[in-house]
Amino acid sequence: MKVEIANKTSPSSNSIEVKSTILRTAIKSVRRHWQLYLLVIPPVFYFIVFKYIPMVNSVIAFKDYSVVKGIWGSEWVGFKHFELFFSNPQFWNLIKNTFYLSLYALAVGFPIPIILALCLNEIRNGLFKKTVQMVTYAPYFISTVIIVSMLTLMFSPRLGILNQLLGYLGFGSIDFLGMPEMFRDIYVWSDVWQHAGYSAIIYLAALSGVDPSQYEAARVDGATRLQKIIYIDLPSIMPVATIILILSVGNIMALGFEKVFLLQNPLNLSTSEVISTYVYKIGLLNANFSFATAVGLFNSVINLILLVAVNATSKKISKSGLW
Repeated sequence: MKVEIANKTSPSSNSIEVKSTILRTAIKSVRRHWQLYLLVIPPVFYFIVFKYIPMVNSVIAFKDYSVVKGIWGSEWVGFKHFELFFSNPQFWNLIKNTFYLSLYALAVGFPIPIILALCLNEIRNGLFKKTVQMVTYAPYFISTVIIVSMLTLMFSPRLGILNQLLGYLGFGSIDFLGMPEMFRDIYVWSDVWQHAGYSAIIYLAALSGVDPSQYEAARVDGATRLQKIIYIDLPSIMPVATIILILSVGNIMALGFEKVFLLQNPLNLSTSEVISTYVYKIGLLNANFSFATAVGLFNSVINLILLVAVNATSKKISKSGLW
């Protein structure tokens, strides 16, 4: 009886053996693939330093932050700054402008790169294909400030190309950038022109992985070019498109600040004032850091809710998602 008890292994010894096995396996993996782990270190370090550590400072949103007292020495005020933002008369206008502009940009900017990639994939003339790729990719590398300067010159009431053309046709000049109803169109379509070509690269990479035998089988069966696109190309890029759509919806409230702010003027503020520009003007220019942090935190929570909801919906419908 004593021998049998002695031969029994305790649960603690089993857990130690499992841990040592995992540790040995990890060490072997690091030694075998040390180059890959070395490449991973810089991006991991970047995210830890510039993304995760600053998240601790979100506590400013619940304090009356004072530069003298510091983050942890400032007085707690709870949800005071959130209540100030929610009770602000501009709150619903900011939410509406941010949501409409982001949704408009998503509705237009999401399918156009897919269409462009499908069209480029069907081009057989190598020189023409490379020329189109170069022309569509090039705007991505132009600075946003330069893009806005080009738009300002193009739509200028006095010197703009469009207004000069309208003058030749006998029409009066129009201040396009001063019209609130034109702001969203100018912002979205200029953004599509700048980013569509570069975004199409992802879909072209997915299309390059399609098995050529599928095209051969479709050709033998007498499928038209449109049928090959519908039944071969689209299903092949659908997983990539789903992930990009989920990420885009997750950032629908995180509208970029720079371009919106540069296109703003006193005449189009009714449609161009979004959360990011409002935070800059009210929170940062007035040194109200707690209020700016509260608005940014609110925006991030909304984006997180949208991301989780869209990912869950995508998993139910298409069986694919981010996690």
